[in-house]
Amino acid sequence: MSAGWFRRRFLPGGPLPAPRPPRPRSSPVPYRRPRFLRGSGSGPGTADAPRRPDVRPVRSPARGRALPWNAGYAEIINAEKSEFNEDQAACGQLCIRRCEFGAEEDQEWLTSCPEEFLTGHYWALFDGHGGPAAAILAANTLHSCLRRQLEAVVEGMVATQPPMHLSGHSICPSDPQFVEEKGIRAEDLVIGALESAFQECDEVIGRELEASGQVGGCTALVAVSLQGKLYVANAGDSRAILVRKDEVRPLSSEFTPETERQRIQQLAFVYPELLAGEFTRLEFPRRLKGDDLGQKVLFRDHHMRGWSYKCVEKSDLKYPLIHGQGRQVTVLDVDQLELQEEDVVVMATDGLWDVLSNEQVARLVRSFLPGNREDPHRFSELAQMLIHSTQGKDDGLTEEGQVSYDDISVFVIPLHSQGQRSSGH
Repeated sequence: MSAGWFRRRFLPGGPLPAPRPPRPRSSPVPYRRPRFLRGSGSGPGTADAPRRPDVRPVRSPARGRALPWNAGYAEIINAEKSEFNEDQAACGQLCIRRCEFGAEEDQEWLTSCPEEFLTGHYWALFDGHGGPAAAILAANTLHSCLRRQLEAVVEGMVATQPPMHLSGHSICPSDPQFVEEKGIRAEDLVIGALESAFQECDEVIGRELEASGQVGGCTALVAVSLQGKLYVANAGDSRAILVRKDEVRPLSSEFTPETERQRIQQLAFVYPELLAGEFTRLEFPRRLKGDDLGQKVLFRDHHMRGWSYKCVEKSDLKYPLIHGQGRQVTVLDVDQLELQEEDVVVMATDGLWDVLSNEQVARLVRSFLPGNREDPHRFSELAQMLIHSTQGKDDGLTEEGQVSYDDISVFVIPLHSQGQRSSGH
């Protein structure tokens, strides 16, 4: 017999409360959907929907709830492996404090007035593996890590050319030449900030999961709009593409091995004894001198293709282990594009790309947007339509009406008239 029958038979009282839906066991964070989905009309019972993908509900932000740039969003739970959506999403505005060197010896930074803030926008998708915990942690954490990393380099970002020393002083007269020879630009500091934020967030997730006795991980696909450019960073098998009238351009690629430079640096990081105390694994534009001690200078480590700044320590004065540059992260110069009203960026987790190709998604975008220009919610409607196209209906765009059995989350980011808005200070 059931426990419910026993309580009804022998215990007084009214009707029993409805059973609560199960939650992930021993999760370090409570399970929840993105904040911007509140009021979307789907409650916690969504997880108990029938398991046929073609009848699972597609969720989007409530009408009247605007996302950055009026972007669209939709998601669906498909996976049989979990009752919970292992995808997570986040978006919002980035407010980066512009700081100045303080006169006080014990006060390195002084935050200047809010009018000097640098602002941008952020969209991110996380696909959890082994449960939703890592994806939830990433959605709660990565934007804060990114803001801190950007604030650490913002003085270099707003300079005509990133200075060798963050204070602006030149220890070596040819310092600007070294930076120029390396081809280091402001966008490289943003790239370095993204890479360092990924690394920092990964460490936070590792500590939280270990403390709670959990295992698992997640992919991360992030788009950041800053100073008229859109930066796309990816770790895993999610994907972002640019769709224009006559162009489909990949803005990310699935995870690939590191460059040789980074492999060597990582080897030195894991096995420092190989350096024999004679070398530094870190890369600088030039070999550092004694006068550089205590200065914040350009550098990059094994997890970075971009650049950042660090305070020079004595160990940094050793011979550099490597020279050379790694590959660039995808940067879309929005201000330089002649944008049309239907130009969008589509970001999605792998559940979409398992069924639809880049070209199929582009055809769906081009067929939908021109006829819905008056609908203020058209980008979320488009995101929903992309998901419906993976649910097994043979519409001639998917092969034999293929069905995606993985969770899917989709952002559709409109670019038209947004370039100038993204470059504000």
